Amino acid sequence: MVRLKYTSSCLKDGFKVSLNTVASYRQQMGLKAVLAVKQVNTTIPIKEHKKDTYKLRDLDISHANQVWSTDITYIKTKEGMVYLAAIIDWHSKAVLAHKISNTMDSFLVMDVLDEALSLYGTPEIFNTDQGSQYTSEIHTQRLKNKGITISMDGKGRATDNICIERFWRSAKCERIYLNEYGSIRALIEDVDDYIEFYNHQRFHETLDYKKPMNVYRESILANEQQNEAA
Repeated sequence: MVRLKYTSSCLKDGFKVSLNTVASYRQQMGLKAVLAVKQVNTTIPIKEHKKDTYKLRDLDISHANQVWSTDITYIKTKEGMVYLAAIIDWHSKAVLAHKISNTMDSFLVMDVLDEALSLYGTPEIFNTDQGSQYTSEIHTQRLKNKGITISMDGKGRATDNICIERFWRSAKCERIYLNEYGSIRALIEDVDDYIEFYNHQRFHETLDYKKPMNVYRESILANEQQNEAA
């Protein structure tokens, strides 16, 4: 029987495995990729709310806390559908805060925002979609009070928030779609466990196979040293 280690384990142990080798093992073991399913629309705009422009086009992302972005996705459990909100740092791909709730409202997004701000300081730019939770006065005013520039995706342009969209895909294909959750509590515990793994153990291809939270902390330290030298 062929045994295939996870890519992260291979990297940690110092082994390099080619894509052809992985494909061969997958074929022998009868493994198939888990594909993301069509998403429920969680972006419900309110016409009267002010919409900010998209500020990230052609922007050079060079350091942590330069750009954060946030989004809401949905997950089904046997106890009903719930919503997962998260904030991610674009430079390091580290997830800075997250929360699961059975309601998709301003309380959910504010709890996640306040947690990230209290733990990691303030970003220069904060990007969201045009959903009513993010265009609400309480959310936009909190960002303005912190001196944070607000950026919003173009209408119907999920690719404008590609960093967190890729995280959703990773979380769902690597963990959530592989499990059936009998309770919301079980889902919360598993998502907490996955994000801990994602931030601190999972090698990220776009980071030259470094771990997101390591990259985040290294960037913050480098910025602090640069500011002290100046």
